[in-house]
Amino acid sequence: MTKPVLIINGPNLNMLGTREPHIYGSTTLPQLKAQCEERGQKRGINIDFRQSNSEAEIIGWIHDAIETVSGIIINPAAFTHTSVAILDALNMIKQPIIELHISNPHKREPFRHHSYVTFAATALICGLGVNGYLVSVDAMADIVTEQS
Repeated sequence: MTKPVLIINGPNLNMLGTREPHIYGSTTLPQLKAQCEERGQKRGINIDFRQSNSEAEIIGWIHDAIETVSGIIINPAAFTHTSVAILDALNMIKQPIIELHISNPHKREPFRHHSYVTFAATALICGLGVNGYLVSVDAMADIVTEQS
């Protein structure tokens, strides 16, 4: 089996299921983690699923991933629009990176239309609700399989 795929979730995503359900749905983060792990298992990849409200912690995880993962799926949440530091860390990654958003940021407030993370991303998936996570896992599994 290949190295795991790291799924990083940014700030406030620990509140999924209760935070603005009209935007983010009713699925909780633990439920989403289980769904991603199950999908990964079906696709032959291990999932390392994490969430942090700390930009520094996320950057540390990205640094650690440089040699230890097959790819990164990242929902940077609000850090999407503010973090050049996360972009700089992602630019060190040679493996594929999928930027993921539950909502479509381009249909929301104007300040959400810009993403720093996109500059490092191999692909962008947004607007599919939490189902975007499963689409991302499938896409990453396809990319990892093609590369091996």
